[in-house]
Amino acid sequence: MNDIESRAPALSLEGISQRFHTALALDDVSFSARAGTVHALLGENGAGKTTLMRVAFGLLAPQRGEVRLHGTVVRMTSPAFALASGIGMVQQHFSLVPAMTVAENVSLGSRGLFDPVTAAERVRVVSAKAGLVLDPHAVVRTLSVGAQQRCEIVKALSRNVQVLILDEPTAVLAPREATELLHWIRAFADAGNAVVLITHKLRDALAIADEVTVLRRGRSVMSTRARDTGESALTVAMFGEQSTNARTIDARGTPSRAIGAPDDVLTAVLSAVQVSLRDARGVTRVRDASLHVRAGEIVGLAAIEGAGQRELLRLLAGRLVADAGQLRQPTSIGFVPEDRHGDALILDASLVENVALRDASMRRGRMPWHALRDATAAIIARFDVRAPSAAVAARTLSGGNQQKLVLGRELVPQPQALVVENPSRGLDFRATLAVHAALRSARDTGSAVLLYSSDLDEVLALADRVYAMHEGLVTEVVRDRDVVGRAMLRGAST
Repeated sequence: MNDIESRAPALSLEGISQRFHTALALDDVSFSARAGTVHALLGENGAGKTTLMRVAFGLLAPQRGEVRLHGTVVRMTSPAFALASGIGMVQQHFSLVPAMTVAENVSLGSRGLFDPVTAAERVRVVSAKAGLVLDPHAVVRTLSVGAQQRCEIVKALSRNVQVLILDEPTAVLAPREATELLHWIRAFADAGNAVVLITHKLRDALAIADEVTVLRRGRSVMSTRARDTGESALTVAMFGEQSTNARTIDARGTPSRAIGAPDDVLTAVLSAVQVSLRDARGVTRVRDASLHVRAGEIVGLAAIEGAGQRELLRLLAGRLVADAGQLRQPTSIGFVPEDRHGDALILDASLVENVALRDASMRRGRMPWHALRDATAAIIARFDVRAPSAAVAARTLSGGNQQKLVLGRELVPQPQALVVENPSRGLDFRATLAVHAALRSARDTGSAVLLYSSDLDEVLALADRVYAMHEGLVTEVVRDRDVVGRAMLRGAST
């Protein structure tokens, strides 16, 4: 990695500008990804990172500037053209067909007749090489979000691309999976390929990247070798001087408060007692699970992907019905799922209409639009949702602002219990701090909060108590990283 500057750019974007209505998303941005390197692209949500890479992948035609591939100017007319040219992109939000199998999704866009045996074998080979375990015969709609992310990555890798763009690829992966993927990315680049890594995890970027570029408000404000910078300098570049004393996104705020009130005050308002659940294929996902969440505390749930936490959270949130056991649930429960696009928002509906989704099944008669507009305005103000008005479509908001809208909707009015799944998935530093502050505020004002995050550090930073889940079983453990990690991997025996 000592001769980075001498390596030829595999992909170059020069003087790219892009405007959406009155908003200037990209302002004369230039960027190069060299063969044999990993180039990390950083910036807060809305900085223009994804927009720039959509130009590179043919999803957007630049209004000004040009794209070069191995030094030759090309007109990226479509993603199909980009793939045929050796450029692949794994976007943060999935483009899979839920009713199809993994093998069928990976084969979409390929030429010739579909052969299910060949397609399944291709998935096995590519996923094994990448260290991403996938069942080629599994139907995508039955997969967890983490498994769907792995499917997207394998789909891109199966096209034999030489330039791979990854938009927040580790956001929903378990720590071990994320580490394996980062190792694979490094090996993929070392084999002569180019990788563009969009991430909010500064440590990940600095650990494997050769070069780093930072965008802020649509402009490139830093481009340097990774070894010549550090987290503090990157934080300043991303957010400005006011952030120099703030922690990076990997240091998740202040430690959670100790519970000092007696049990008769902190009443358990959300609980499961020996609850079990089997999925549609008859596989037991939750086995005799018991936990309780009291008013005025955040309880963390730590688990690796596929341990049953997804099903348990939905049981407690009232989205699934248990096969056995007892659930205690209050009248009002807020639920923030990890997939805000698929499970929390209607992207083409207005912010007001999305706020109206809360408790929609309980309403009778005419819709109280005036009250809903007032409620949406209050959420926008209280949770600092950056939007021109409450009438715009949800898809026009950045990921962080979408998440703040969803969280605000579930907290106004404040519920007795709140179930939250990967609350900071794909969010930048500021949005993560805002979400964490909102969760702590809900706890401090009396809500019972149950939190799951694939980021163990986030669980430990926010939770007052922690349960670990392993193969459907739940055990309360002390708030110690090593103890929790062992319980996640091996169950209560450790």
